[in-house]
Amino acid sequence: MALKLVAFDLDGTLTQHRSPLGEKNRAILDRLSEKYRLLMVGAGACARIYGQMNEYPIDIIGNYGMQIARFNREIGTLEIVENAQCEPDRERTVRVCGELREKYGFTKYEGEAVEFHASGMVTFPLLGTKAKIEDKLAFDPDRSRRKVMYEDVKAAFPDSTVFIGGSSSFDIAPFPFNKLYALDNYCEKHGLTHEEIAYVGDDYGVGGNDEQVYHSDIRFFCVDDYRKLDEVLAEIL
Repeated sequence: MALKLVAFDLDGTLTQHRSPLGEKNRAILDRLSEKYRLLMVGAGACARIYGQMNEYPIDIIGNYGMQIARFNREIGTLEIVENAQCEPDRERTVRVCGELREKYGFTKYEGEAVEFHASGMVTFPLLGTKAKIEDKLAFDPDRSRRKVMYEDVKAAFPDSTVFIGGSSSFDIAPFPFNKLYALDNYCEKHGLTHEEIAYVGDDYGVGGNDEQVYHSDIRFFCVDDYRKLDEVLAEIL
């Protein structure tokens, strides 16, 4: 079947972690938008993704499907159309994350030890919420330090989906939210099948937030260097 939709991850796929969308990859999106519908599927909130993309005109799924935003082309703004929320057990979460810090030696951190988001998602930042971006990027580039403790973090939050998130943290999303779940809901609402969509992401390894999509039957374009996105997508460009 003909390809109709191309969905994207952001950090590591279109940009460096928490960095603005550059002109080269913005131009790639422009070229693709002439042929396909485009969609962002992110771990963060829609407004943050939109800002990081320098307000690129695109629909956005945020928070692993808990939040959905539509770009209104008539007035040129992003509009939140769905916004699911839940309330985590904060006391237990802080205690469990503290125990994991003690076990693996991450007892020194900057800022808060746990970040609670408005959606109910939780970030477990091993370096703390106020760590410098350069320290985060240098902390665990191959994810080996977090993979060692990944199974323990998953076991500690059995009612959630745990991802090795960002550059130095874990994302903890309430079940059943993940990117595949979000894409399935989007396809159902817009009359699309898996055969009509493709996904572009970099985080497809164990614990990655693109892993569920990678192991599905959705066509997956693997990005190992966001600066070479044009090479990865050559056949659909």
